[in-house]
Amino acid sequence: MYELSLIALITPLIVGLLAGFVGSRINKSFTHWMTTLGIFISFAISCWILIEIFLNPGLLLNQNIYEWMSIAGFNFKAGILVDNLTASMMVVVTFISLMVHIYSIGYMRDDPGYHRFFCYISLFTFAMLLLVISNNLLQLFFGWEGVGLMSYLLIGFWYKKESAIKANFKAFIINRVGDMGLILGIAVIFSVIGSLDYQMIFDSSTELVNTKITIINDYSVSGITLACLLLFIGAMGKSAQMPLHVWLPDSMEGPTPISALIHAATMVTAGVYMVARMSPLFELSSMALSVVLIVGATTAICSGLLGIVQFDIKRIIAYSTISQLGYMIVAAGVSAYSASIFHLMTHAFFKSLLFLAAGSVIIALHHEQDIRKMGGLRQYMPITYIAALIGSLSLIGFPGFAGFFSKDALIEAVAHSSNLGSEFAYYCVLIGVVITALYTFRFLFVVFHGDSRYKGDNQIKESSWVILIPLILLSIPSIIIAWPTLGILVFGDFFSNSIQQMSSYELFGYKYQSPLNFLIHAFSGPVIYLSLIGIITAWVCYIKMPHFPEKISNKFAIIYKVLVNKYYFDYFYEKVVAKNTTKLGLVFWNFGDIKIIDDFLVNGTAIRIQKLSTISKKLQSGYIYHYALMMVIGLSLFLAWIIIN
Repeated sequence: MYELSLIALITPLIVGLLAGFVGSRINKSFTHWMTTLGIFISFAISCWILIEIFLNPGLLLNQNIYEWMSIAGFNFKAGILVDNLTASMMVVVTFISLMVHIYSIGYMRDDPGYHRFFCYISLFTFAMLLLVISNNLLQLFFGWEGVGLMSYLLIGFWYKKESAIKANFKAFIINRVGDMGLILGIAVIFSVIGSLDYQMIFDSSTELVNTKITIINDYSVSGITLACLLLFIGAMGKSAQMPLHVWLPDSMEGPTPISALIHAATMVTAGVYMVARMSPLFELSSMALSVVLIVGATTAICSGLLGIVQFDIKRIIAYSTISQLGYMIVAAGVSAYSASIFHLMTHAFFKSLLFLAAGSVIIALHHEQDIRKMGGLRQYMPITYIAALIGSLSLIGFPGFAGFFSKDALIEAVAHSSNLGSEFAYYCVLIGVVITALYTFRFLFVVFHGDSRYKGDNQIKESSWVILIPLILLSIPSIIIAWPTLGILVFGDFFSNSIQQMSSYELFGYKYQSPLNFLIHAFSGPVIYLSLIGIITAWVCYIKMPHFPEKISNKFAIIYKVLVNKYYFDYFYEKVVAKNTTKLGLVFWNFGDIKIIDDFLVNGTAIRIQKLSTISKKLQSGYIYHYALMMVIGLSLFLAWIIIN
């Protein structure tokens, strides 16, 4: 398993580099077939590893590959950890990546950066696999930064487009803020425990609990709480939690396959994965768990509201992604890590399905993304419509679909929790259910139902099969994946060697019997009926009374303006934070760099030496009697000093 794991990890790196350096010299077919085959190999190996783990419970590989660095007795090693959580994440990452590779053959076929695109997405897959397969925090950080770098390159893939350049710069800066929290959290752990290896950290976690770290004057905080909060800041940046969420909607400036790969299924879930991986630490800090819970709940409801007022088809799904990430974080905040990871997995399937379906629509309408210029596409694009319908039903948690089981399970956990903030979170996620159904079916009704509002000259037609095949393949797990896996992954002990959490009955207050029984049980709760309310509201507003939303927005103009301006987060960051930071930087530049470093230290030193040399050169007259006089004076002073002392 060790060798196969390395092959699964390294293959995307090799094919990505070949696509970048060799692909353009051969042809497009070589590039896409080579990279797609490489990702398929990684996917096949990941499936084999997961099957082996299912057949051999307790199977675990934790092995160091080599020693990277040794400083003052501290050893930093590169290694791999393959356990149940790792294997599950590897399958999800490689499967979504494989679907995106196939889809991109059709979507990007006329793009001049074809080879560069396949190079980037293969290297991104390598970085994500490196992140999930790591057995220590240092290696995780390398993978973490790797996906950040590739995200930067992919968001700004169309580098001649000004909005894309602004978007990738924003993503880069916001993620650096979160990454600073992550690296400080790693530093706290290393300073107390002296190791970055997961197992050693977990075994020595009591040292973090017993350590008090002084923050300001006499105020101190537990080492475990400080470490977890800092790690969570890193997760907030990568998983787009408020207030570090502003980069993700703007990242829709990249090609649509990137939206599916990075911003629905893999990169943005890295923060959720990291919190689950660090569960033995988070379980020791109730304060950290409450912060996680409240931040996730706030993100879930607030970002969902923003999805209602968006008109860009990709941004609607983007805000939905932020909201669903909030749900995953909420589940982690009530210690239901298995439910959090399970929702991560089901979300990967149905959200990438929605993004790719949106991409199919965008291609058919010659890159039109405004839903107000769409409508009636159901009759022209039946397969894309069915795929979008399946993704939408799974997203809202329609009974029987994959999203229903994962979302209902985590809401059950929140309802049963007694953590500080759990009551607030419970009402947030319930309201979020209505909001999710509303903006999802708003998207579905406006784009695919009603009369066509498209004014283009071309005839609308269904996309090519190379685009439709990934939609069909993603539709299957979006419907059925939860039926055979719910009992094992959520209510079973499958993640017991990876995640530390209470028993399923303690978490959910429900004795699991079967998926069908769980489905029937859900009818006794409010979630299904709240989803139905959201669907009916969307039908009334966008099918029955299409002018009603405009009347509502006019009546509640202030609220609508706040939502359209995205709670003014962007305004605050650009006009207050960025502007004042720039002014502060100019002050430091003018005073510190120019006056102190340049004028006083660098140029000033040269000027002073020049002045000194101007004075001293006058002593060099060239006359022998001058030099003799100076020698006599010097000798006299020396003798006087000797006599005096």
